[in-house]
Amino acid sequence: MVTRVLFVCLGNICRSPLAEGILRRLVEEAGLAGSIAVDSAGTGGYHQQQPPDPRSCDVARKRGIRLDDQRARQVEPRDFHHFDLILAMDSENLRDLVEICPRALRHKLRLLRSYDPEASPEGDQNVPDPYFGGRTGFDDSFDMIHRCCKALLESLTPPNPPAN
Repeated sequence: MVTRVLFVCLGNICRSPLAEGILRRLVEEAGLAGSIAVDSAGTGGYHQQQPPDPRSCDVARKRGIRLDDQRARQVEPRDFHHFDLILAMDSENLRDLVEICPRALRHKLRLLRSYDPEASPEGDQNVPDPYFGGRTGFDDSFDMIHRCCKALLESLTPPNPPAN
């Protein structure tokens, strides 16, 4: 059985492509490529079919991850049926997803930072949008997303049975 994960931000050019690339790499490194499928989309259709922001590509490339094959797309109604887990980058995008998601499928929706081992449940649960910030915002977003994706992968991977 394949677990399907969709990352969602506003335009699908900064944060969600980073998350897609990071989780894909982690899945490959763990030897789980046949078990976990990863994609990304945006709640808005502002950048349809455009590649990720060059700053996202640069920060990912510095860490050995390529985003070149990704193209922005908007969340579609079928995504709610196709994906097992839909992770929003911030509360605004989560709210937009809740509005368009069938009620019976809303259990699939979550904030990515709900997996962040460094986030407090009472604190900010948003991955800040680096689009209008400087280059350090992309580095900070990458680090935060990477941390969340590592914890997410652990939650999706059954523990290894103890060796006899």
